[in-house]
Amino acid sequence: MNDEIEDLQDTYPGAGTFKFGDSAALCQQLIALVRQGRKTATCAALAEFEGEPEAMPLVGRCDIAANWDGTPALVIRTTHVEEVRFCDVTEEMALAEGEDDSLLAWRKSHKAYFKRNGDYDPEMLLVFEHFELVEDLAGREL
Repeated sequence: MNDEIEDLQDTYPGAGTFKFGDSAALCQQLIALVRQGRKTATCAALAEFEGEPEAMPLVGRCDIAANWDGTPALVIRTTHVEEVRFCDVTEEMALAEGEDDSLLAWRKSHKAYFKRNGDYDPEMLLVFEHFELVEDLAGREL
């Protein structure tokens, strides 16, 4: 763990660290969407949390979104978490992710994402998290 993350965990006790997406380009695109206020939700396969229950988002907890290189980019606070099947994600949920302009586009891009990462099933359970931006760490002296 780098010193910047350790310092942030002093400010935000219990904060976990994660990266958006599965590539440097996607990570930076998603961080930019959070900064613009367009992305206020994210999701992951429930299976990703097996063996790592402490990584599960918790309402009220702050977490640190890192750049692809591991440096801290944002601090977010979880406002709502639910488990939902991929096929049951609503248009409102999809649009809160900020990446796509329709539920159909969200399904297409997220199906590709989950296939790239080895696990897609329309019935798969997702952990769907809504959050608010607490602190943008761009340019912050840590």
